Amino acid sequence: MTIKVAALQMCSGMDPEKNAATMARLARQAASEGAVYVQTPEMTGALMRDRAALRAILRDDDGDLIASAAASLASELNIHVHVGSTAIARPDGKIANRGFVFGPDGRRICTYDKIHMFDVDLDNGESWRESAAYEPGNDARVVNLPFGKLGFAICYDVRFPSLFRTEAMAGAEILTVPAAFTRQTGEAHWHVLLRARAIENGAFVIAAAQAGLHEDGRETYGHSLIIDPWGRVLAEGPATGEAVVMAEIDLDAVKASRAKIPNLKNGRDFNLDILPALAKGGMTV
Repeated sequence: MTIKVAALQMCSGMDPEKNAATMARLARQAASEGAVYVQTPEMTGALMRDRAALRAILRDDDGDLIASAAASLASELNIHVHVGSTAIARPDGKIANRGFVFGPDGRRICTYDKIHMFDVDLDNGESWRESAAYEPGNDARVVNLPFGKLGFAICYDVRFPSLFRTEAMAGAEILTVPAAFTRQTGEAHWHVLLRARAIENGAFVIAAAQAGLHEDGRETYGHSLIIDPWGRVLAEGPATGEAVVMAEIDLDAVKASRAKIPNLKNGRDFNLDILPALAKGGMTV
């Protein structure tokens, strides 16, 4: 099946209403050009360092502005809308970094909570402790949509290949990685990680990205990507600013790639031996 898909590149600020308006404008543009699936970046609703201010605007699934706007857009445009993620208030008082998929009837099909927390210290002094504010998810997800099977990840998840392999083994043909990659880590690893996930799983990868200098002072890498199962970049966004990044994808390419290199079938369980250090003379201790 051949379909048009779109990654909506954004530079989300701290006002969810403005971000929702941007999402709507870009989604309408993508739909007018034939997209049947659109994906927004991680933290579509707001990028905000001030956690107290973030908590003040949090809502649950049913009350969230971005989720309700996406549901309305899906129904209006008769497409699938994938909110890459937004901050959601959990019933236990914690925060989820949660993605949503809405169908053409406007109903919520599924959610996905980011599993791996971005707790890092970078060379330029940047330090992030996502786990201090967010509760990680525990469940990988694959959803069967009319045009193909979607697997889910968010940003830092891309560094954990087992998540993608698990979803591909469960039949995922399109792997999704909405993100807000920092400029430093993006320059180093964004393209190679996403292309690797596509190649090793014989799957399409769609990664809508945040891009540019944000109101809260952070800088994100941009370069939203759509990649085919052979690792070829079909479409790419700019380094900064908004963009509708579109490509036509043929799901038969997944079957063809996996037939040529059937590594999903060829994997084997194995044992790990950790050998002791060698003594003088080359003998094991």
